[in-house]
Amino acid sequence: MNLYVHFPFCRRKCTYCALHSRAGSSPSDRAEHVRRLAECMAKIGEPLTTIYFGGGSPGLCDLSPLFDALRPVTAQDAEFTVELHPLDVTPELMRSLKAGGVNRISMGVQSLDDGILSAMGRGYSFAEAERAFAIVREHFDNVGIDLIVGYPGETAALTPRHARLAKWGLSHCSAYSLILEQGTALAALERHGRISLPDDDTVLNRIAILSRFLADIGLERYEISNYAIPGRECRHNLSVWRGEDYIGLGEGAMGRIGLARTRDGEVTEQVTPEFDVKERTLFRLRTRDGLDATRFPHWRHRLDGFVAEGLLSGEFPIYRLTERGTEVCDSILSEL
Repeated sequence: MNLYVHFPFCRRKCTYCALHSRAGSSPSDRAEHVRRLAECMAKIGEPLTTIYFGGGSPGLCDLSPLFDALRPVTAQDAEFTVELHPLDVTPELMRSLKAGGVNRISMGVQSLDDGILSAMGRGYSFAEAERAFAIVREHFDNVGIDLIVGYPGETAALTPRHARLAKWGLSHCSAYSLILEQGTALAALERHGRISLPDDDTVLNRIAILSRFLADIGLERYEISNYAIPGRECRHNLSVWRGEDYIGLGEGAMGRIGLARTRDGEVTEQVTPEFDVKERTLFRLRTRDGLDATRFPHWRHRLDGFVAEGLLSGEFPIYRLTERGTEVCDSILSEL
């Protein structure tokens, strides 16, 4: 079984973020959240092979009660990831996470440009993120970062900071295209004409440049938005894309157990067996494993059409996205 735990607490809301989060929470709010999570974890009755603490900023909480609750149900070779904001990072926290069984860190850097980091509301500079990553790297050897591509003001060119990033010792990188979400500060700026977003072709070009850079430093693309040194792919995310069940705990956490879809552990929907198989099958197209359409022979004509268009490679029943196909994966999935 896989477990995702959501922590909604942030120092401040980033300008682009529409995720469920709360800025300026009190220590008592965070302690109550952890207490409730620990109670839920005590009810888990099967071994966990992957655990993922996401946010928000899990590092704002005292996580030790959760480590105690998870220890009895954590498989010996489990992957245990914690997301960190660079300002979370201290040697003391790293030692605490390591003692709690954490063996993988994902740090949200988001940009290498100080002006963009300021505009995002991240609260740190590139140099501060670099120092934070070095501290993490002293304690963990499986460490990745997140980057956002397409923020207003971003340059398409690689910069000297990319050369510095190449020396960080990354195991993993997630690179997401900026999505303009309504209700965010960024959307308000765009609506009032104070910023303009790059067009799709520009963003795709920037992603292509970043992809080549990551390949040059040894990170292979194994999912549309994710790159890793071989053997360092995020097992938790792969489990979701491969259609495995996962428990979701915390205010913003979705889950999938059999035919049940959950939010914060509570069932919100029951899907049909047919829909369930289709959903789990389609998720795989996002990965380099590709889609196995054996159970859906009626897809063959459309899938072969995508091959003819250069969007997929392969032949029935196994198909994989081409480089062009990664740009329009959502459209392919919607047609199926």
